[in-house]
Amino acid sequence: MDKRLKNLKKTMNREVFAQLKFTENHKKSIREKIKQETHSDEEILIAIMQLLLQKKTGYQLISLLQSRGILNFKENEGSLYVILHRLELRSLLTSSWQEDGAKFYQLNKKGRKLLKKVEEQPLSNHLSFKEILEG
Repeated sequence: MDKRLKNLKKTMNREVFAQLKFTENHKKSIREKIKQETHSDEEILIAIMQLLLQKKTGYQLISLLQSRGILNFKENEGSLYVILHRLELRSLLTSSWQEDGAKFYQLNKKGRKLLKKVEEQPLSNHLSFKEILEG
């Protein structure tokens, strides 16, 4: 770390953070809340659709969603494939199998149009998860 940053960190610890007192319970509570950060179904669906502007496998999608802090599929990968299947049934994306057996997904024109429409709306006016997946 750069010497200036080390000095800044020392000063912050000495001057600012010295005044803060956290109990172990408080620290534990904060850590749990950070771990439990949740995203709405709509936010997750929008993130999936944004990632599918280019071809991706389900595995790639899960990794990219996790890098965005969306951990919903970490323990239950199958639920992502249910969403992908529903998007495909609604003709919002296309899928294709590669010779190596990997299945790739990508938004089609209708899916890109819907994504653009949703992104242009204020968050409070976004279509619901149900409206997008069930029509």
